[in-house]
Formats: sequence, C-alpha cells, structure tokens
Amino acid sequence: MKLFARTLRLWEVGRQVASWSLETGQGLREGRHWAPMRAVRTRADLQMSGHCIIAMGRIMRPDDANVAGNVHGGTILKMIEEAGAIISTRHCNSQNGERCVAALARVERTDFLSPMCIGEVAHVSAEITYTSKHSVEVQVHVMSENILTGTKKLTNKATLWYVPLSLKNVDKVLEVPPIVYSRQELEEEGRKRYEAQKLQRMETTWRNGDMVQPVANPGVTMKLMDEVAGIVAARHCKTNIVTASVDAINFHDKIRKGCVVTISGRMTFTSNKSMEIEVLVDADPVVDNSQKRYRAASAFFTYVSLNQEGKPLPVPQLVPETEDEKKRFEDGKGRYVQMKAKRQGHTEPQP
Repeated sequence: MKLFARTLRLWEVGRQVASWSLETGQGLREGRHWAPMRAVRTRADLQMSGHCIIAMGRIMRPDDANVAGNVHGGTILKMIEEAGAIISTRHCNSQNGERCVAALARVERTDFLSPMCIGEVAHVSAEITYTSKHSVEVQVHVMSENILTGTKKLTNKATLWYVPLSLKNVDKVLEVPPIVYSRQELEEEGRKRYEAQKLQRMETTWRNGDMVQPVANPGVTMKLMDEVAGIVAARHCKTNIVTASVDAINFHDKIRKGCVVTISGRMTFTSNKSMEIEVLVDADPVVDNSQKRYRAASAFFTYVSLNQEGKPLPVPQLVPETEDEKKRFEDGKGRYVQMKAKRQGHTEPQP
C-alpha cells in the first residue's frame, strides 16, 4: 500500500508536467526555464544545421509498469525509437528534394543501467553523430527524474541506424544530407562505427538483404519483442525478472500489410545471474500465396532475476541437449564473455 500511495502521489504531481516537450538543440522544460541536457558530444563538436539534438520528456504512469512496478523495458525501447525517428526524419528532409521518412534499420546494443520508477519523468535526448551516403547514426540517452526531489540518473543509452525511404516509393532509399564536423577525428570515429555495424549486418545468418524498417511501427515491434523475452525468462526462473540489456536488433525485411506476425523467444545461454533470450520476428503473408513466411527481425535480450529487495539472484542453469542447442549455448557464452570484458575494460561515468 505504501508503494501504491507513493506512486499515486508522484503521478498526481507529474500530471502538472507537460507530457511531451520537443525543441531542436535545446533541453527539457524545468519550470519556466530551459535547461540544456548533457549529451554524448557538445554542440561545439557537431554543427548540423540545427538538427543535431532533440529532447523529449514524459511522465511515467501506472500503465507503463511491468509486474514489478517499474517502467516496462519495452516502453523505454519505444521512446528511444521515437526520438531517433523524429531527429533522423527531420534531418533527412532538411534540404529541398524528394520527401522521405527515416526507417529504422538497426539498433545497437542497448544497456539498461538503472530501473525507472512509475511517477518519474523520462528525459530522452537524441543527437545525430554520423551520416553516410544512405544512413544516419543517432545516439540516444535516457535519464529519469524524481520530480519530488529533483534527482536525475542515467538509465539507458543506445545507438540506432536509420535509412531514408521515399514517401513515393518505400523501396527507394534516398541520399542523406551530410553533416559538418568540427573535428576530423569525429568523422573518422563515426566511419569506423558505420563499417563495424555494416559488417555485423552482413554476417547475420538470417538474410543478407537490405535492412529496412518494417511497415509495422518498429517501436511497437521492439516492445513486443521485449515482452516475449520477458515471458521466456520468467517461465525459466519463476521470479521477478528485468531487462538488463538488448544486443543489436536487426530489421531484416519489411512487415507488410496483411501479414500475420509471429514473435517467438528461446533461451540460448545462462550465466550465474543472467539469461540470454533470442527473439525472432516472422511474417506470414496470408493474403499473397506467392510469398512464403520470412524472417523480419531478430535480437538477443539479456535478463536478470531479482529477489523481493531488488537484488540479483542466481538463475537455474540451462542444459542444452541437441547439437543446435549446444551451438547456440556456446555462441551465447562467447557474446557474454566478450561483453563482460568490454564492460570491465572501460566503465563510463554517468552524466
């Protein structure tokens, strides 16, 4: 009852806060003043014709909660994608030419650094950090604010890649307006990230075609994928579970109108206190018999098990039986070891 009362109290206060705030190159409203948000790079580093940074804010309400009472991980993923879609679409239409919409092609690994509570305000800041001829890199940071105390903390960070698709023909990829960098090393670093993600996409075993946004809203798809992964994790450990991170989400093909979408999840690896779940999105064009069922998206989610105090618990170990299960387990172990080494190698301070 105390938790419920606190949630209602925060929610009532939060109702007086603007639901959404959008301003190019500015921060979020605090009272009647604008406060700039800290981002990955300063405005002096990147000059992008006024399209470099946007910030959005929304109060987290009870219908955003998961079973533990915190904000659902899928809700946060959806907000991240919305911010990325806004800034990339705005930038791709900044010059005179054929109008387009920025389509989500790939989401890099997304870390859930801290839980967000119901009643807090989610501050989502997005900035364009690199452009190639046909793609845009957007880096997004999510911070939570306790509007009773003013305390803020970094909860999520993600990197997304978008491609501009013509509104006249969604199969046509347009060119991206270039951005101007204040330092050459920023462009070189961005090019390295672009080449790395391009190589990983080409190595995806499902399909080597173009990676483009499904017709279905990608933010909604990502939220459904998180829900499926959560069901698999909860069934395995029979405890409260939370999303710890999401590996790269690849959109392999469009989900067109009239398709039946099936989202499935399977556990691939367990460490002492974490579970890796592979989520697959398949589309079945039931109206057009000439097309077969195809893979539309795929990703790996990492979950942890928590006790009543919110502390991590050991998870039941997965026992692979078939050769395919053993191979997936070893692949998952490799990803786990690699990411653990990367985290230990450089721990970034929170803004």
